[in-house]
Amino acid sequence: MPRHADDRSATRAPARLSRETIVAAAIGLADRDGLAGLSMRRLAQHLGVDAMSIYYHLRDKDTLLAAMVDAVAAEIEVDGEIEAATLGGGGTGAAAVGGGGTGVAAVGGGGARAGGEAAAGSGPAGAGAPGPWTDQLRALIMRARRTMLRHPWAARVLEARDTPTPAVLRHIERVLAVLRGGGCSVSLSHHALHLLGSRILGFSQDLFDDSPNTPATEAETAAQAAAWAESMPHIAELAVAVSHSGALGGCDDEDEFAFALDLLIEGLDRRRLAEQG
Repeated sequence: MPRHADDRSATRAPARLSRETIVAAAIGLADRDGLAGLSMRRLAQHLGVDAMSIYYHLRDKDTLLAAMVDAVAAEIEVDGEIEAATLGGGGTGAAAVGGGGTGVAAVGGGGARAGGEAAAGSGPAGAGAPGPWTDQLRALIMRARRTMLRHPWAARVLEARDTPTPAVLRHIERVLAVLRGGGCSVSLSHHALHLLGSRILGFSQDLFDDSPNTPATEAETAAQAAAWAESMPHIAELAVAVSHSGALGGCDDEDEFAFALDLLIEGLDRRRLAEQG
């Protein structure tokens, strides 16, 4: 019995789709509409296929989300290779820090130079010319930060996962390679991962969200501060100081992220020096 046209189309769909195409389309939808706007049905409509064609490649939405954040994390490495090529580094640092999955040997062999500088060529891809490990670590994490800002939904997915994806593990390997290559002990490197936490991947969990969709006016801020003046004077003082025209010049998420990162890295370097006596 001859097949209907719809049946033939459904049969061919898996062959003309690929996992990479589906994941890229899903990332595009999430970037544009957020996770709330992403469903298997909507993704199928966007690709012009039947939803079952997607399930042929990705068994459920959780699998799709894992593939999406893995692709996002892989962008950090790609961006580093692009930066290295732009700076004339040729991207050779990736192999030295385990970008190709062989980082255990590189980490074990990375000695520290005087002053805490990593050996030539041992920096993460895209970190530029060899320099202090602290600069390399900062560059690597700030590159991750830029990646996460391009995909603001990814942080939520990463926070909800209890196991890292392969690309996330490769990124952590690069971070550890910088730490070990800079002279941090295995113990201090372990502490550093816990200390830096999600900042390693370019995002942080703030105490509260101080960036509402509709920022308060100066009059509203002043009124709130006045209401808190007696019961919570220090919060009132801070609220006024970080308002648009306040003494602290406002609260910038990017500056706050970099400020905290610098403090953490400086503290790690002091501890490294103390361990070395």
